Amino acid sequence: MTVDTSPAARLCHDGLMLVAFSVTPLGASESVGDLVAEAVRVVRASGLPNRTDAMFTTVEGEWDEVMAVVKQAVDVVAAQAPRVSVVLKADVRPGVTDALNTKVEHVERRLAGQ
Repeated sequence: MTVDTSPAARLCHDGLMLVAFSVTPLGASESVGDLVAEAVRVVRASGLPNRTDAMFTTVEGEWDEVMAVVKQAVDVVAAQAPRVSVVLKADVRPGVTDALNTKVEHVERRLAGQ
């Protein structure tokens, strides 16, 4: 078996990452809030650090565990909707931990003039 040790492969498998994603059910009903809540419930049950706002849910963890949570969130919505739209943005940065909080804290310090 050949193991990919390229920089790109190491980037995806060494350390933590942030993934901001949204899952939108299509064709289920006009209101999507109940199904979106089910997706968020999956994320929160994962035990991974996460934050939900009006547009995205952001999850922090290792590549495989974060992507598994995204898949589970999509699956729970797809079980009740004929179509699902997914938007995903990832920040893969080996060696960085707690980026979910530290990135926001850095901006808040700048805004406070520190």
